[in-house]
Amino acid sequence: MPPSFRKLAGQAATAAGFPAFSPDACLINRYQPGARMSLHQDKDELDLGAPIVSVSLGLPAIFLFGGLQRSDKPRRYRLEHGDIAVWGGPARLAFHGVAPLADDEHAVMGKQRINLTFRKTR
Repeated sequence: MPPSFRKLAGQAATAAGFPAFSPDACLINRYQPGARMSLHQDKDELDLGAPIVSVSLGLPAIFLFGGLQRSDKPRRYRLEHGDIAVWGGPARLAFHGVAPLADDEHAVMGKQRINLTFRKTR
């Protein structure tokens, strides 16, 4: 992982109240108009005490953030190019996803959204 990515994720986590976060993995998801990600939990990491840091690039997306049960109604947050979302602590296992991406075009990224998700897997 490039040092600049690790630094960005660490600074975002610190600003959100999770100091000393040092990710060792970056998952990259690419969405095109119509693509979505169903509600899920990120629970494959060994250290569930570490937060998740998510960076949005390109087209805006509606981020769905629910509760600890899949049946909990999720809140909807619009994420724009450059937005960073951080969650951890009691919310670490909240169900979350992405609503279908609207058909649009970003001035720099075109007809796509790139999401970088930083995690501590070990």
